[in-house]
Amino acid sequence: MENRKVRKIILNAVSVIIAVVLLFPLYWMLVTSLKFEADIFRSHPSLFPERIFVDSYVSQLGSGQYNMFRSFFNSAVISVSVLVISTILSIPAAYGLARFRFYGKKLFILLFLVTQMLPAVFVLTPLFIIFNKTGILYTYLSPIIADCTIGIPFSVLILRTYFLSIPKELDDSAKIDGCNHFTAFLRIMVPIAYPGVIVAAVFSFLFAWGDLVYGMTFINKQEMRPITAGIFNFMGQYGIAWNYLMAFGVVTILPVVLIFIFMQKYIISGLTNGAVKG
Repeated sequence: MENRKVRKIILNAVSVIIAVVLLFPLYWMLVTSLKFEADIFRSHPSLFPERIFVDSYVSQLGSGQYNMFRSFFNSAVISVSVLVISTILSIPAAYGLARFRFYGKKLFILLFLVTQMLPAVFVLTPLFIIFNKTGILYTYLSPIIADCTIGIPFSVLILRTYFLSIPKELDDSAKIDGCNHFTAFLRIMVPIAYPGVIVAAVFSFLFAWGDLVYGMTFINKQEMRPITAGIFNFMGQYGIAWNYLMAFGVVTILPVVLIFIFMQKYIISGLTNGAVKG
């Protein structure tokens, strides 16, 4: 009993240390965004802002050269489109890989895994040539398709694992009740895999929201670029406005934080349930 208590205390202490290490950069970003520039470059910076500087936030909401609301809209259009396309295409693909036997199945799974190991810049030039030839370069469609090349393979792998964790007896019961593969998939499997679908959709959205490479490469107009591209507005020739840059970072990650707060139950459930069988 005494050893169990000691082990629990040690595990809790380690968990707290890991949490502090992971959350401290976010805290430091928030604190820096509220500091005056002179306070940022002090030889002994404080963990708390001695004077509150809110102009770093107010200026981004004003009518300046950089239109944050427009960038938010651009990111929302791209991210929601990637979420919808990736989810719709990955659900049947994952179900097929989990339930059916066909030639080259393992090769398909291997290719999906390989795509997750390749950096985004690896496919940058081929995609640029394809988009230029098809006439969709410098439109919203080009970063949407490019982000889907990341979102769809990840979603397929997540959902395939989730479908594998569902007993095949449910398919047999559905066939006995008169369902074919399609109706069993649509009416039984998809609702059961709902937590996994939420996880795939959320991560597809986050991939697209945090993308910078595709948004900068495939869109050349400032008014069409996503919010991540706005980071360059705070990097001047003679220096970086760190308080404004950190404030921009805080505003940018707000949608991500809100999504996790409201969807964490489904995200944790989808990841843990889908990890039962691979």
